[in-house]
Amino acid sequence: MTTSLNFPEISIPALIILSLTGVILLTGRSGRWLSLALGVQYVGVFLLVFLSWPLSLAVVKLVAGWMSAALLGVGLGGAPAVTYLEERFSPSGRVFRLLAAFMVGLTMLALVPRVQGWFPEVGIEVLDGSLLLFGLGTLQLGLTARPVRVILGLLTVLGGFEILYAALENSVLVAGLLAVLNLGLALVSAYLVSAPGLEAN
Repeated sequence: MTTSLNFPEISIPALIILSLTGVILLTGRSGRWLSLALGVQYVGVFLLVFLSWPLSLAVVKLVAGWMSAALLGVGLGGAPAVTYLEERFSPSGRVFRLLAAFMVGLTMLALVPRVQGWFPEVGIEVLDGSLLLFGLGTLQLGLTARPVRVILGLLTVLGGFEILYAALENSVLVAGLLAVLNLGLALVSAYLVSAPGLEAN
């Protein structure tokens, strides 16, 4: 097992990045902005994983995340000019999503002390980031039925799992498998938005 260290100059910017990108993924409607937010989100994941893993292993997370975001961006960029993921929620619907994200974030932060009792060797900043992505990803999954947004939610939840796993174990094999899983989900998403008719309402 590894012990995560507490470096506020790393963990605080990482938590800010995860919060902002999680909200953008939840409320954004532009495919390019969503793929960019996903790529930036993996920077936050990398920073928190770096607290527990050597730089060489943590970079694997970053590269795999950027490749996933690039695949998603290429898929969205090459998709037909259909509203493949623009859910027509009103401004009040966007406000609802923002409030829901705020409430989920508060709930996840309130759960940190209890969860830390289960994983006493994990730093509180790692649990903050992990639970935040768990919560925002699950909220994304619960608010949409569109395949691309579902995969964005799955990638967000997976990012939260990777942060927590990195603080508990140091396995090159599992790091590689998680990277392949990220890329696989991104490939599925790119296929779904590129294949005609699959993203129709």
